[in-house]
Amino acid sequence: MNESHVTRLKINDKEILLLGTAHVSKESAEEVREVIENEKPDSICIELDAQRYESMKNPKKWEDTDLVEVIRKKQAFLLLANLILSSYQKRMAEKLDSEVGKEMSTAMQMAEENSIPLILADRNIQTTFRRIWAKHSPKEKAKIILALTQTEDAEEEITAEDIEALKNADALEAALSEISKEFPIVYEVLVQERNQVLAHNIKNAPGPKVLAVLGAAHVPGIVEEIEKDTDITELENVPEKSNASKARKWILPAIIVSLLVISFVRNFQTGVDSLKSWVIVKGCFAAAGAAICLAHPLSILTAFVTAPFTAFSPFLAAGFFAGIVEAHFHKPKVSDFNSLTEDASSFKGIIKNRVSRVLLVVIVTNLFSSIGTFVGGIDLIKNLFH
Repeated sequence: MNESHVTRLKINDKEILLLGTAHVSKESAEEVREVIENEKPDSICIELDAQRYESMKNPKKWEDTDLVEVIRKKQAFLLLANLILSSYQKRMAEKLDSEVGKEMSTAMQMAEENSIPLILADRNIQTTFRRIWAKHSPKEKAKIILALTQTEDAEEEITAEDIEALKNADALEAALSEISKEFPIVYEVLVQERNQVLAHNIKNAPGPKVLAVLGAAHVPGIVEEIEKDTDITELENVPEKSNASKARKWILPAIIVSLLVISFVRNFQTGVDSLKSWVIVKGCFAAAGAAICLAHPLSILTAFVTAPFTAFSPFLAAGFFAGIVEAHFHKPKVSDFNSLTEDASSFKGIIKNRVSRVLLVVIVTNLFSSIGTFVGGIDLIKNLFH
């Protein structure tokens, strides 16, 4: 057992062991087994939530995914981001002849064999991604999607030695500091907030000796947070929007409608021209978003037709309708679900796979439709003063 990977803490009368791991390392899985055998903890905490725990227990659960329900619940980005990140880990593991999350499955197995309580200490993955998505503007969301789809070459030269080096907290903090420069909110939600949740659940785990199996990146943050009396209730929910925020949702639709009404009041022909301009600009942008994803022609047409009208309500989106049509005409097969994590390794693979393509159609169509709203709005103003 490498003691440098184990951080020992004393919180009141409880001994807490934080085992820092790399999620794609064979050595990490072996260390988990050694630590449990040597330390005989009273409970074991793992860096998983109930959803990811079930996914590990039932790897074929992907096949039961209802894409229409995912789109309806506005979870397209959450699922696609999760797929891409899972794909990245899987590719690194394959390079090292290892298995993603092997250290977690080892902890799960050891807990069951030794009748040790297993604590799922992490926050719900959907809550994490929804908080990330909610805190970014459309422009920032586009940057995140672009960054995610460019991960395929990021790990080309990664070796077993590199992975073991990543278990060093200083090296990991340096790597994560680079993420914080480009996407500070992603770092805050993905790492810092989860540190607080993990620390809270670990220190409240049953028994005088608690072992926590964690990605090494979280260990320094948990050490910092674990003695704080943090209320994690707010962190485990997507913040409710204030009344002012809800009202702001209607401001842009109200502006668009007002501009069109004023155009017709001033001059009927001006109104007709303005309406045509709005439909063409807004529709073309949305259709272009769907076309970039190589969507079915009827999906592209649906994006064009629905986009001008969805702008009048904050609850409707062109990507929703285009995605539903795409899921109908390019219905995913079982083979698409089975190859999801492999295909999510590149933009080409995402487009090829029918599941990820549907998700991308929803996301990109909505982003382009949002751009079309602003461009079309500017045209409406220009028409008024033409």
